[in-house]
Amino acid sequence: MRLALAVMALSALGACKDETVTGYGGADQIWHLESIDGAAFGARAMLEFPAKGALAGAGPCNTYSGRQTVPYPWFSAESVATTKRACPELAAEALYLAALREMSLVEVLGPVLILSNDAGREMVFRAGE
Repeated sequence: MRLALAVMALSALGACKDETVTGYGGADQIWHLESIDGAAFGARAMLEFPAKGALAGAGPCNTYSGRQTVPYPWFSAESVATTKRACPELAAEALYLAALREMSLVEVLGPVLILSNDAGREMVFRAGE
């Protein structure tokens, strides 16, 4: 009986653990995009993980939000919705959001977050204000 209760308690604790990037160092930071595929990104773009299973941010023109529910180190920008403002940097924003949707792996290395995929694409973000 005690063993069964102990197993149930440990299972309940494990169920509370956030297995997404939020639980592995991605939360409580604003990640600023530095580069896509090794090329500096000249516009402003930010990514956040505000809650378990959520992602949000801002491109050069619009804000966005979505879901990120796969376990770390996997990454999937799901159900991404953006506002619809136009600006001169709309092409850069489209590049950013398209790349974000293609990423399938995430790695948090202190103040650096790297998104990548099996095709060799990579996005590098740095934590900041």
